[in-house]
Amino acid sequence: MLSRIIFCLAVLSAILVVVLLALFSPAAHKKPATSARPWFALSLYIQQPHVATTKFQPTAADGVAGAFIFHRTLTEGPDNTSQVVGKAQGFIIPIDHFAHSIFNVIYLTFDTPKYSGSVGLQAKSVAHKNTQELSVVGGTGSFAFARGIAVFLQTNKGTDEVHATYRVKLHLRFPNRSQTISG
Repeated sequence: MLSRIIFCLAVLSAILVVVLLALFSPAAHKKPATSARPWFALSLYIQQPHVATTKFQPTAADGVAGAFIFHRTLTEGPDNTSQVVGKAQGFIIPIDHFAHSIFNVIYLTFDTPKYSGSVGLQAKSVAHKNTQELSVVGGTGSFAFARGIAVFLQTNKGTDEVHATYRVKLHLRFPNRSQTISG
């Protein structure tokens, strides 16, 4: 009989502990942080080619550029001798009626031990300014499903826009991912 009483007290104590933990636990009252996913920031530089000839090719009629097709080096620092982390390739049509074209795309491709993959950027408006903001429309590899913005800042004028160096500030979020890539 004494063992039954002890058993019943143990069961009641366990039930009481579970109920108290459910009522007073901070985890039970915590709201899910779906909108508070952290931003991932990365700063890089798009350099003019290291060789005398350039793959940046404006296709033009009457000397006015109609499309820019380019292949540039992506580096960690502002100097063209900085560590190469990838490449920037793109196709831009800087004409008003193509300003919202889906063809105005730049791909930043990374090939380092830390990052592997690419980020796709779309220029929704094209203007000849020192600062441009482009939309991040996706990615592959380390940057899979990335969304956010990419801010392009012209760091030096060069002889013209073709020979300028640009700083790219990426601000990315990764949907449905509990962790972002380290940075």
